[in-house]
Amino acid sequence: MNKTTMAILAGLLATPALATFPAMAETLQVAVGTSDITNIDPHRANGFDSMLLSNVFDGLVRFPPGSADPAKLEPDLAERWETAADGKSWTFHLRKGVKFQGGFGEVSADDVVFSLKRASDPKTSSFAGNFSAIADVVKVDEMTVRVDLKYPDAGLLGLLSNFNGGRIVSKKAAEQMGAGFSAKPVGTGPFAIAEHVPQQYVRLTANKDSFRGAPKIDEIFWRFVLSDSSRDLAFQSGQIDMIYGRREQRWVTQVKARPDAVVDVFGLGEFRTLHINRSIKPLDDIRVRQAIAAAIDVDQIVRFVGPDVAKKGCSVVPPGYRGEDCSWTVKADVNRAKALLKEAGHPDGITLTVVVSNISSQLPIMEVIQNQLGKAGIKLDMKVVDHPTYQQQIRQNASALVFYGAARFPVADTYLTEFYHSAATVGKPTAITNFSHCAIADVEIEQARKETDADKQMAAWKVAQAKINSDVCAVPLFELQQVWARSKKVDYGYELKGAINIAPQITEKTTVTR
Repeated sequence: MNKTTMAILAGLLATPALATFPAMAETLQVAVGTSDITNIDPHRANGFDSMLLSNVFDGLVRFPPGSADPAKLEPDLAERWETAADGKSWTFHLRKGVKFQGGFGEVSADDVVFSLKRASDPKTSSFAGNFSAIADVVKVDEMTVRVDLKYPDAGLLGLLSNFNGGRIVSKKAAEQMGAGFSAKPVGTGPFAIAEHVPQQYVRLTANKDSFRGAPKIDEIFWRFVLSDSSRDLAFQSGQIDMIYGRREQRWVTQVKARPDAVVDVFGLGEFRTLHINRSIKPLDDIRVRQAIAAAIDVDQIVRFVGPDVAKKGCSVVPPGYRGEDCSWTVKADVNRAKALLKEAGHPDGITLTVVVSNISSQLPIMEVIQNQLGKAGIKLDMKVVDHPTYQQQIRQNASALVFYGAARFPVADTYLTEFYHSAATVGKPTAITNFSHCAIADVEIEQARKETDADKQMAAWKVAQAKINSDVCAVPLFELQQVWARSKKVDYGYELKGAINIAPQITEKTTVTR
């Protein structure tokens, strides 16, 4: 055991939060692989932050705990809804008596209108582009809201679910707290944010007034333990009940063999893609982008990650998403990559500056890619930083290549809109996650979004993907499944088949036995 691991474990053991909580309290200790939260504003959060908020917020509708299947969406804060005959107006009837955490009153139409307009505004939301179909959100009465659309959108319920921009916040809390709301947002979920100790943990406490019943767990410590070995050691010692696991085959096999542990491998997986930033020379030359694609051996990468946790991609849209079209046909060919570089005027190769996260689900894979590209004369000058810094810098256009993994609502439009529509390009007011500055398929993406005929919509998505692939905006790699380990003392209270927020949701029914 090295000194760093010993120090981190000692810190966990010595932390007052672990030692002094009331004897009768039921506490769940969770360790995640990051150094701190990045942004827990409910309309900004991604990654680990979004995982955390899945325990704090509800939507008008929800994915049932343990499911990531859009066909199973069910009522949440809205108890029922109806759609106008032309599909351009949806009316939601709110559940009565639902209370916000912290004494901020009951949920009303004002809160829903405020939340959805906040989610639609690029000044306050990272997901505004997804809400472009919404023309207006109208309060009909205190408990009824109407969403008017510019055009019919069959995927509207997914946008209004307990995921990303669909989270409903307290208007009163947001207005009263101002900028402070982003640090301690208020929702209606089973747990409320009580405390954030930077680079140590976020403490969640049970929302006893949760409309689905008081949680059986009193508090959750969401601990930041970047080191894989330190998380594993704390888990083995019993100090941690659940950990964000290593998403690699050997680790999954080893932990499955432990008699006191359960390993959960599930989707939605995060689709790993290498985005090629054409705003940085010489990547504006399609021949250089083609050379990068030809130098990458995806099959080798999938073997490295392991069959239980990696699914090879065949399009810029993730595997299994509605509308995915397997049109990526580039094969690994180092000699072709070298020839393309020479043709582009780089016979001696090129060097690219790349920002890379130090977390275990990214850095080792980028090292494999670095080795593969190096064989073709494409040298990566990798700047390895902590995950929050990586998230910040890739949005400041500081990286020639962006290795990024994301799970989204499993329909082609969400991925194409967020990663490949020009409005989503980083640096723009409407930015989401278009790191490649791709703008080749805007027409088809917009056409598919507005299309009410299912066959025509699929056809538009097919053309969009073909254009993006031909322009080599990005290299699709693989979908990395979620891997978590838990003590057998932890019972989620539901069967885990999938999770839209890429982490097992802690609900009012979850228990931990001491």
